[in-house]
Amino acid sequence: MMRQTILSIDQGTTSSRAFLIDQDLNVVGEGQHEFKQLYPKPGWVEHDAEAIWQSTLDAIRDCLASSQTDVKQIAAIGITNQRETILFWNKKTGRVLHNAIVWQDRRTAERCEQLKKEGLEEKIRQKTGLVLDPYFSATKIEWLFENNPQFREMAQKNELACGTIDSFILWRLTGGLIHATDVTNASRTLLMNLETCAWDDEMCDLFHVPKNILPKIVSCSEIYGTTINADGLPNGIPIAGMAGDQQAALIGQACFEAGEAKCTYGTGSFILMNIGNRPQSSRHGLITTVAYKIGDKIAYAFEGSAFIAGAAVQWLRDGLKIIKHSSDVEKLAAEVADSDGVVFVPALVGLGAPHWNPNARGSITGLTRGTTAAHIARATLEGIAFCQHDILEAMTKDIGTPLKILKVDGGASKNNLLMQFQSDILQVPISRPKMVETTVLGAAFLAGLAVGVWKDLNDIKKNWKEEKRFDPKMPREKVSEKTALWNLALNKI
Repeated sequence: MMRQTILSIDQGTTSSRAFLIDQDLNVVGEGQHEFKQLYPKPGWVEHDAEAIWQSTLDAIRDCLASSQTDVKQIAAIGITNQRETILFWNKKTGRVLHNAIVWQDRRTAERCEQLKKEGLEEKIRQKTGLVLDPYFSATKIEWLFENNPQFREMAQKNELACGTIDSFILWRLTGGLIHATDVTNASRTLLMNLETCAWDDEMCDLFHVPKNILPKIVSCSEIYGTTINADGLPNGIPIAGMAGDQQAALIGQACFEAGEAKCTYGTGSFILMNIGNRPQSSRHGLITTVAYKIGDKIAYAFEGSAFIAGAAVQWLRDGLKIIKHSSDVEKLAAEVADSDGVVFVPALVGLGAPHWNPNARGSITGLTRGTTAAHIARATLEGIAFCQHDILEAMTKDIGTPLKILKVDGGASKNNLLMQFQSDILQVPISRPKMVETTVLGAAFLAGLAVGVWKDLNDIKKNWKEEKRFDPKMPREKVSEKTALWNLALNKI
């Protein structure tokens, strides 16, 4: 009898999680372990890669312990991960050589500015689809070489391995036999050519990265190798699916057709829209990335991120102290029927897509003597929604067709008031899935496809289930009024 359970590993920025998911998309086991964040200097963010690995093993152990499923029933393992974070390890010994440099790290900002001044940003964007920013991996790799001369010598001797977290976990799970990364993670490095989905010689030369240290680029759904001497797991389980976390969420939301989009509301928010089988350049402040590659089928996506989403609610809780728990914001905001002209632009750490204004700062406008904490709470939720509005407006301008529906996930998607306002301001339906853990679901789908648990994308789409839909209710005149106030406030910062 075919084994039907998938072990899905979600290695995130602050914790590692593991889920067991059955063929009917039920979670039958789960575990989570946090690990320490390292801040050696202002603007620097690092992780101990061994702590990441141990937290992954601990999460798997707790997941299996919480399940009634026999470990022998695991058909495959899927991996999803924090993107852009990079590390080096010794190919021969497997020893980690430096703390992982995290996607949030800003130490290479000056290098990025230098490359911009040299007029290279447009070429980089054309080849990779990405903006020139310390967020992405290439300048981090370059920094490691410049500050550790022994690494260049190791690379010349073919002793150095470099990779994002997906490739590191795959290496460890397979006992050091497989050095590979999937195409979605590779597309976040500034080193992969979007057209060819291969490491680009010119980009590697520009960032002084020897290609022999890089992992093989593979699809998101295939058997890469099997488990070998991984604590808590029997040998021989296929590792068969990999994707970066936001792409995994797009897959978990079954956004397989061009024009379909999802928004993940976390500390910040990420919107990905499937744009079909050809990369396109955004004219409105978005980046282009690989959505997934399954067999010979490849899909691309526009991506836009807002730096602040749930973090704005945390600020109400920790900064203004007008709520005790983040979940209290919906109840407080519901005490008033409208924000009464109060507008909160949540640019607490600058503005992301499509504005890209790192110097912007948050603002609250429209305050009167009648303004209450409830108005500010409601304006906060509306500000979060308007950030998504601006990203999606840019996306629809780029693709030339209106959005039909937006699928949502993440913690703040549970806030019904926010979701209703999001639908109102976009004038499109919002769909919240029954299974909100779409990131781990996407990794499970990819692994399951490779080993036959699911037959094809249509099989996956049939299994996706909606929990609640929010349809637009606000009159268009009111939407126009709200949007005008938002744009006015935006133009003042």
